[in-house]
Amino acid sequence: MDYQWDAAKAQSNLRKHGIDFADAVGVFEDEWAFTCKEEEIEGEFRFATLGMDFLGRIVVVVSTCRGDDIRLISARPATPRERKHYEQGRI
Repeated sequence: MDYQWDAAKAQSNLRKHGIDFADAVGVFEDEWAFTCKEEEIEGEFRFATLGMDFLGRIVVVVSTCRGDDIRLISARPATPRERKHYEQGRI
């Protein structure tokens, strides 16, 4: 599986949230990650994944599927409530 994203959106996300998409894709390799369907926009389903990125941070990644690829839309640090949910799931 490959990952893709818009370069301008990735830079904007890095400035706004301090999360690099290249690190954020680690959530998809986290065995403890949770993914749920977020919404449908213009016929495209978006998913929110709560998990650990490659730097060990608990983050939320919003993504969609494009063929066999995962396209990142945004990535941000998890809220305290989301962190607790993630940590409880690991027990």
